[in-house]
Amino acid sequence: MSSPDPQVRAARNPSSRPAVRGPVVAVTGAASGIGALLTERLAASDEIKQVLAIDERRGECTSATWHVLDVRDPAIAEKLRGADVVVHLALDLDLESDPAARTAYNVRGTQTVLTAAAAAGVHRVVLCTSTMVYGALEDNELPLAEDAELRATAEATGVGDLLEVERLARRAPRAHPGLNVTVVRPAVLVGGTDTALTRYFESPRLLVVAGSRPAWQFCHVDDLCSALEHAALEKVDGELAVGCDGWLEQEEVEELSGIRRMELPSAVALGAAARLHRIGLTPSPAGDLAYTMYPWVVSGSRLHDSGWRPQWTNEEVLAELLEEVAGRRTVAGRRLGRKDATAAGAAGATVALLGTAAVVRRVRKARRRI
Repeated sequence: MSSPDPQVRAARNPSSRPAVRGPVVAVTGAASGIGALLTERLAASDEIKQVLAIDERRGECTSATWHVLDVRDPAIAEKLRGADVVVHLALDLDLESDPAARTAYNVRGTQTVLTAAAAAGVHRVVLCTSTMVYGALEDNELPLAEDAELRATAEATGVGDLLEVERLARRAPRAHPGLNVTVVRPAVLVGGTDTALTRYFESPRLLVVAGSRPAWQFCHVDDLCSALEHAALEKVDGELAVGCDGWLEQEEVEELSGIRRMELPSAVALGAAARLHRIGLTPSPAGDLAYTMYPWVVSGSRLHDSGWRPQWTNEEVLAELLEEVAGRRTVAGRRLGRKDATAAGAAGATVALLGTAAVVRRVRKARRRI
């Protein structure tokens, strides 16, 4: 039987790894999600000397050095001593989180990590936001340049937090001379994620706002981790967009997915989304709808120029997303229960429309009670 791959052996037994002259990389949010995937990837890399994993609980990567604490704790500075690079992934972008608590965690955590990194002598911090910060606007170019103005507003889930993270990134080198801050902005992220944009594909019909021109650009989590590693190894810096090459038009998405559209006038769609969110029936504010209406595709030229390439295409990522959401049913951004989901799968658009009508009736009753 052949022996295991050397990287696999090294990840299982760090003492077997040859001496590496690469950087020591700290990862926050290392116990779950993208942080866990990146921690495993870096720990198995021959170009990384050591991985410091930071989270509020210990994760599963046994070849990383773990520090269990909240990223808002100033004591994190001591844990970062000896690190060359910090990749900050401890962000809460959960649709169900309390918005005020989410913002407090994201902003305070990023501030603390940047300050602690500078105090600990770290020379590079890699932050992760989203291409959503460019904004979804009718007059956006296709594709946008990476240095295009950030025109998003705080009206979509988590985008206000990401814009504040971007502002902190721009200010950090002035406040902490010698600290390099690299910002990685993924497109619609797919691969074990749950966002307003992935839930869009859980609907029996794809909502299309009349007169809009959607364009879809995806990013697989594997490609995001690859790009983050590329930045941690200092092979590229600055503000970087990461995603599949090119984009898909709405008609292509509908053809590939086999899901037909339900077209509504703009005033109806936006008005209903705002009302349903205001009374707490849906987790997504009306601002999320703009990202399904107008293009926000970004060129990934800086990563390309540095030699990095995505391994996934938009078509492949969409196929994986459809596999992930199979069996789930969402109406107006709200997930239906098991019983409702079974009915929706059987009756298709009719049940979706009935479900929407039921939500509207609940809204009217709530308004009468108020």
